[in-house]
Amino acid sequence: MKKSLVLLFFLVLLTFTVQAQTLTKEQLIELDLSWEKALLESDADFLENLMADGFVGAYNHAGTVEGKDEIVSRAKKIQAGQVDSILCRTSRDHQVVILGNTGLVSGFTVVERELIPATYHFMRTYVMINGKIKLLVNHTTPKDLWILPVTIE
Repeated sequence: MKKSLVLLFFLVLLTFTVQAQTLTKEQLIELDLSWEKALLESDADFLENLMADGFVGAYNHAGTVEGKDEIVSRAKKIQAGQVDSILCRTSRDHQVVILGNTGLVSGFTVVERELIPATYHFMRTYVMINGKIKLLVNHTTPKDLWILPVTIE
């Protein structure tokens, strides 16, 4: 009887542990919205804790590539008084794909600036590492691109 109860206890504990380490669509969307909020508010501590070591951010067709240190540094500078022209960040049309311990969140973010607002398509890769969800990759590209005509001769 004691062995059965001990075995049952460990099975229940294992079930809760596995469930706690499983990514869900709702969880990833909520975390992604928190990422946007932290960027807007320059919450350096949140950003530093969310991004995985080795984080890569690629923006505007790789015109800008930065890592965790650059993002955290910029947030700290803004907290210290550096001017930031971003007034609002609004995400929409979230799509989530989960494969094992990795989740991809994509959608659109409207970034309102003092001069001209811009809409970006984003794709962010989250991964479960030691029971914590970390942001590994953030890729954004402008929604509306100017395409120049190409002449082929």
